[in-house]
Amino acid sequence: MSSWDEIISELPHPHFLQTYEWAQVKAKYGWKPFYAVWTEDQFVVISDQSPVTDHWSLITDHCIATCLILKRTVLSRGFAARLCILYAPKGPLLDWTNEALRNRVLDDLQSFAKKQGAIFLKLDPDVALGTGVPESEDSREDNGGQAVMSELKRRGWRFSSDQIQFKNTVLIDLSSSEDEMLARMKQKTRYNVRLAEKKGVTVRIGTKDDLPMLYQMYAETSVRDGFVIRNEDYYQTVWNQFMDNRPLTGDRQSSTVHRPPFAEPLIAQVDGEPVAAIFLFYFAGRAYYVYGMSREAHREKMPNYLLQWEAMKRAKAHGCSVYDLWGAPDEFNESDSMWGVFRFKEGLGGQVVRTLGAWDYAPNPFWYKMYSEIIPRLLDVMRSRGKQKTKQMLD
Repeated sequence: MSSWDEIISELPHPHFLQTYEWAQVKAKYGWKPFYAVWTEDQFVVISDQSPVTDHWSLITDHCIATCLILKRTVLSRGFAARLCILYAPKGPLLDWTNEALRNRVLDDLQSFAKKQGAIFLKLDPDVALGTGVPESEDSREDNGGQAVMSELKRRGWRFSSDQIQFKNTVLIDLSSSEDEMLARMKQKTRYNVRLAEKKGVTVRIGTKDDLPMLYQMYAETSVRDGFVIRNEDYYQTVWNQFMDNRPLTGDRQSSTVHRPPFAEPLIAQVDGEPVAAIFLFYFAGRAYYVYGMSREAHREKMPNYLLQWEAMKRAKAHGCSVYDLWGAPDEFNESDSMWGVFRFKEGLGGQVVRTLGAWDYAPNPFWYKMYSEIIPRLLDVMRSRGKQKTKQMLD
């Protein structure tokens, strides 16, 4: 595990999107990573070009907060070449209930954004505002999260119109026995898991040889369900970066949380034919369901239900205590585009967690307004072209 990963794994709510591996993925696609570290008496920002070893030796044992910050220049020429955007995916990492530390970290991040000439700095840390579906019997508000949101508003941060990650998610507790996990599932979900087994669905762990096939299946899924994906090179980069860290068979460390972040695909088959798959990412005792894909063939055999059950068991075997199902609706009603997917995830017996979502700090309101008005239009065009390219590729 890299020194950076070791440091962040010891902080509250470490996330695989804050790891060194994720920084290296984004570095290949136009982003420059910065690694910000707070100790009791220091604030240090390190780039990939810094003499990293010298810095790590000073701060590893004294770190109280960190933040992977990704920087992207807006234009390469003219005046706007001095402008950039900054994004800290699922960061910063710290004890958000510590008001003094929280204010210190936000002060330093705001100063960093100004010095970098940022149009905005976007944060979306895993700070819970509450649990449960709003207005349901099990809904609970989190006063700590509400305090953080109030602090951001007081400082002039804005709830972002561009939510890169899912604001809400569903978490499954893996600390109980397999029988207890099955018992928490809804009856129909449990029935469909058993049905898939009876209908001959099997699940295997994928290898790098499967990656071209998995991208093809993912592209089919995107066209069928109407969402946009990137080109194959991007996913190959992500998958290879994290699959390179997979523990060897029989590795005694494979069931501990002190491992590098890694990923593995699980593939559901019927008579040897791949019909559905998911990608699991693992880091610091938590597993994440990040990419899911399926074909029309054999859908009546419920392969996706068995895949998720096998993923839960697999994550538990790797020493994970939580399985993050990666996404729930912004609005918990049938009008939300994620409602159908949420009903499937809800059946697996998890708990809804509602978080802050993404917030933007804009040192320059003028450029932020310009960017916020122009970029959504550009993204709409790019998404439309992306959908068309994916469909043409499949044709």
